[in-house]
Amino acid sequence: MAMAAARRGHGMPLWECNVLIRTLARRGSFARVMAVYYDLRARGLVADSFTYPFVLRAVGVLKLSVEGRKAHAAAIKTGFRWDAYTGSSLMEMYTMLGRVDIARKVFDEMPSRALVLWNMMVRCYIRCGRYSAAVALSEQMERSGVTPDRVTLVTAVTACSRARDLSLGRRIHVYMDNVFGFNLPVANALLDMYTKNDCLEEAVKLFEQMPARNIISWTILVSGYGLAGQLDKARVLFNQCKEKDLILWTAMINACVQHGCFEEALTLFRDMQMQRVEPDRFTVVTLLTCCANLGALDQGEWIHQYAEQRKMKIDAVLGTALIDMYSKCGHIEKSLEVFWRMQGRDATAWTAIICGLATNGQAGRALELFQDMQRSKVKPDGVTFIGVLSACCHGGLVDEGRKQFHAMREVYQIEPRVEHYSCLVNLLGRAGLLDEAERLIGDVPINKDAMPLFGALLTACKAHGNVEMSERLTKRICEQDSQITDVNLLMSNVYATASRWEDVIRVRGKMAHPTVKKTAGCSLIEVKGY
Repeated sequence: MAMAAARRGHGMPLWECNVLIRTLARRGSFARVMAVYYDLRARGLVADSFTYPFVLRAVGVLKLSVEGRKAHAAAIKTGFRWDAYTGSSLMEMYTMLGRVDIARKVFDEMPSRALVLWNMMVRCYIRCGRYSAAVALSEQMERSGVTPDRVTLVTAVTACSRARDLSLGRRIHVYMDNVFGFNLPVANALLDMYTKNDCLEEAVKLFEQMPARNIISWTILVSGYGLAGQLDKARVLFNQCKEKDLILWTAMINACVQHGCFEEALTLFRDMQMQRVEPDRFTVVTLLTCCANLGALDQGEWIHQYAEQRKMKIDAVLGTALIDMYSKCGHIEKSLEVFWRMQGRDATAWTAIICGLATNGQAGRALELFQDMQRSKVKPDGVTFIGVLSACCHGGLVDEGRKQFHAMREVYQIEPRVEHYSCLVNLLGRAGLLDEAERLIGDVPINKDAMPLFGALLTACKAHGNVEMSERLTKRICEQDSQITDVNLLMSNVYATASRWEDVIRVRGKMAHPTVKKTAGCSLIEVKGY
């Protein structure tokens, strides 16, 4: 295809080559853009300020570092590097190539810094995650007396939001009100900044004062209420919006999912269907999370069929959501079917299927897949090892569990967390290796986050009737943090197993205190779709 583009460009004057390059770039045919560029250079034509922006973008998209340096050198040689649009394209190209330091050097060397250069450099910093540098450059621009436009203000507010530095953002808010005048994209950027930085009252005040709003404004504030956990207010605002699009529906559904209101999320989905709004892949992923947490297999299968009917690509994100849903609903064979069919299996997908197999008691297959993952050169992460250690625990594979626990740190440089210690303690406890388990957690600080770890060992003590170790652990826990109350329940169960009923009465007497609360349990099953 690149050769075809070169043949089309052969013999064309520069202006026709520029038109062809622009057309190809807008179609995303960047390899063909480079072919036409090579052809015009081979014929002795000199690229100009209309050529470079599209060619430099193609270089950045295709990650052609050597060609980027050559194009930069050609722009210097022909004098076009001082052109504002060529300069901004050079900055964008170097940022896409991971060299924002060179992009800044290009910016600093420009003899005349047009507004487009300031805007581009701030965007470059945002693109590579250097939000504080983006805010600092925006403040430098403010001090330089450069008159901003809408793009400048939106970009600067975005940088403030990401850097969690609201001082400049608030000044921009005042500037918009008093000097620049109301602008809806700028107002929406400010609204987004306030909601994402825990300034919900300011966001609500701005929303109420806005003389004009669009669907983006409503979506931002609904999401803001969702982030703050104020689902009732989010729902009221959502209902007030007359023209709801897919993004607003998804934002409201996602807010429900984030706070565990899965049934309400599915109800919203049904309402969305009644309004003939078709979900996209992001909505589908969110809905599959609901089904996984509710055990709603029938609904999950329907959503899977819907995705296939709409020819949605089962990529890493959607595929992982399907694997997780089927695994949590106990349909592990369907999870495996999705896994082997999906395209682009990343670490998250491998982790999902390994954890799913472990949860469903198929330890051997989980460990076999972990070996396949290693052979595929996909690097496991901390969550992967939770699945691996859980599989060892379900299969009673003590030696394998020890081996994988040590491999985390020694081979993959992953520092074990409480969850990993809990899996290994559970494994050792089930095997009756209580002394080894106690030594393992000897240096772990006691706090509420670590209670699952100590709870696993206390449960093992109960199973093996080791009252002495249980009392020792309980004493240690109470000395470190007397506010941890779950230990009393575990200890009373240990005494009950040993038929020490007086001690059971004594411990449960402490639990009767009004400040001690037991977390209620909850189970869900689906029967005939209900």
